[in-house]
Amino acid sequence: MLFEIPVVGFAAYSGTGKTTLLVRLLRLFTIQGLRVGIVKHAHHTFEIDHPGKDSYELRQAGASQVLVGSRRRWALMAETPKPPQDALAFYLDHLDRSLLDLVLVEGFKPESIPKIELHRPSLGKPLLYPEDNDIIAVATDSPLVEVPPIPVFDLNDPAVVADFIIDRFKPTRQTDG
Repeated sequence: MLFEIPVVGFAAYSGTGKTTLLVRLLRLFTIQGLRVGIVKHAHHTFEIDHPGKDSYELRQAGASQVLVGSRRRWALMAETPKPPQDALAFYLDHLDRSLLDLVLVEGFKPESIPKIELHRPSLGKPLLYPEDNDIIAVATDSPLVEVPPIPVFDLNDPAVVADFIIDRFKPTRQTDG
């Protein structure tokens, strides 16, 4: 997948804390002046607008795309009756790369992108690492029985994870012009 901005995925079983870590990382990256985009996988049909809202009613009436805009933000809702073959590339193509220095991806485990695995041994799930060659590091909240030959970080220390991403992918603030 060709994408000129660094893309880093976070893979883990449900309930491991992917979103919690991403929120903490976003705060750290923002302090450093990085503009970060997020692509989050949703397993189910989801609604970002609700019954009674104009955008919802228009989409339910048959609009295949509804763009809602204000002076502060905009959102595009598009129906995709046929799922794209390469889902992550499809979503990445919709990001405005000129406004980003780094993209973090939550979910999309099968995609071939560099990923950091989040692992909580207390959940009783196996590591994803041995089966996924795209995992470049593991962040865990407890010592691992078998330490993999890739970097292992404390899941509760997002600064270390942020430093790893910056050192490895060297995202730099894009300048206009």
